[in-house]
Amino acid sequence: MIVVMQGTASREQIQAVIEQMVELGFNVHRTSGEGQMILAGVGTPAAFDVAEFQVLSGVQTAYRISSPYKLAGRGFRPEGTVITFSNGVKVGGENVTIMAGPCSVESREQIRLSAQQVKAAGGQFLRGGAYKPRSSPYSFQGMGVDGLKLLREVGDETGLLVITEVMEISQIEVMLPYIDCFQVGARNMQNFNLLRELGHVRKPVLLKRGIAATIEEVLLSAEYILSGGNYDLMLCERGIRTFETATRNTMDISAIPVLKKLTHLPVLGDPSHGVGKREFVPPMALASVAAGADGLLMEMHPNPEKAMSDGAQSLYPEQLEKLVNQLRQLAPVVGRTVA
Repeated sequence: MIVVMQGTASREQIQAVIEQMVELGFNVHRTSGEGQMILAGVGTPAAFDVAEFQVLSGVQTAYRISSPYKLAGRGFRPEGTVITFSNGVKVGGENVTIMAGPCSVESREQIRLSAQQVKAAGGQFLRGGAYKPRSSPYSFQGMGVDGLKLLREVGDETGLLVITEVMEISQIEVMLPYIDCFQVGARNMQNFNLLRELGHVRKPVLLKRGIAATIEEVLLSAEYILSGGNYDLMLCERGIRTFETATRNTMDISAIPVLKKLTHLPVLGDPSHGVGKREFVPPMALASVAAGADGLLMEMHPNPEKAMSDGAQSLYPEQLEKLVNQLRQLAPVVGRTVA
């Protein structure tokens, strides 16, 4: 159930509504809308009459939620979520945020040069894997903690925020001092134990769509994180597995406007994994923003031919710079801006 309080509702009136919801068996989540307090009741209480809440003092409206995702649905924050990071960078709203960098942290020289090139191109986030989930156990698995330290070092040098992938619960505490945003990869979208723990962390999370996940499944996975109280969550479309073999995955551009309608959460596109071939990344990046994406997560490597992972889908630095310039021309057409 969603209860929207009047803008003039007092603390006492809000608390009285919360107490009545709790008495029925709801877990209550509070969020502030445009001059209003919104109360989301989550759970499976006994039968109740929503009309009883509609007439309570200070209540503007109350209604049942029919979808299975209560907190991820747009009704929880109709105006949309905007996530503000420690340096003032915002994800959501009118901004189109650029996150770029290599698939893996390989050395201090490689990640420092990558960070400098991302910064020069106009990016706000440095992406790079310290822990790498690889299909083959014999492939490069990442540098671990040493990679985290390098990400933080060059992030601080360049003023870029750091986003990297978390693969299991035991890595969360280790990663906290070094990163600005957790990334949950496609393979872990339904690792519900990991999602629950990230719900208890007060640090932003980017959740990628699984390779065969429906949109409803993505939103239900998001619900695990939100139900723990972590509302700084972003979703990411990164392509799904279909019968097509011309590209690594099939980039589902249509998922972006659908998600924007269904949820208040920022939605990003990952065209690098979406197609898996660098020549197709720029047009899919432009298409993502045209479809409403709040940002892009892309792979860029100083020397893709020598990359230890995902070289074929990694942009050259000059390609990234050209693409960001194109995005700056496109963004105003769809009412957005690129920093």
